[in-house]
Amino acid sequence: MAVNEKKVAKTRTKWDRNARCYDWMTGLMEGKKSRAWYAKVWSSVEGPHVLEVGVGTGRSFPYYPQGTAVTAIDLSSGMLAKAKKRARELGVGVDLKQMDVQKLDFPDNSFDTVVAMCTFCSVPDPVQGLKELRRVVKPDGRIVLLEHMRHDGKILGALMDLINPVVQMLGPAINRRTLENIRKAGLEIETVENLAMGGILKFIIARPGE
Repeated sequence: MAVNEKKVAKTRTKWDRNARCYDWMTGLMEGKKSRAWYAKVWSSVEGPHVLEVGVGTGRSFPYYPQGTAVTAIDLSSGMLAKAKKRARELGVGVDLKQMDVQKLDFPDNSFDTVVAMCTFCSVPDPVQGLKELRRVVKPDGRIVLLEHMRHDGKILGALMDLINPVVQMLGPAINRRTLENIRKAGLEIETVENLAMGGILKFIIARPGE
């Protein structure tokens, strides 16, 4: 499937700009609860070969399991520059690459687990990106996601739709129907758990469908 390069370039530019204050903004929004969320995600990883999509500035590095070989990608060079610095400071061995999740440069069935945290709110074509995760994860592997999405409630969901165009100019989309997108990509949802904000933030484990 062809990728819309104009949308990719626009997304890259936005997150290059946001990289300067990303840690401060994310810390302010997530608070101390994020530590438990990150730990939950990374304790769910299986197998030695792991891909992290949307690594950002490397806030997940302290939670990487011992004995895993992690490849981590991001679309933004600004984010990756900060991630490389953090990896050096923490002494974390991670293979960092600049890459678009919509067209991953990895062979089929490359990874035991793929992890993404608050990433598919920013991918221009989230279904295409999720299809790529399905392609590169092993048939018996798993995809572990921590994602915020559109609220299920009629009123709040409609409000999120209304303000999304303004919010998305500065940051991520807030009205993605991520559970639907996961199924559209041919993935089978094994676990869904509401973590915060009335179910807007969810923990998800999915596996490649038949």
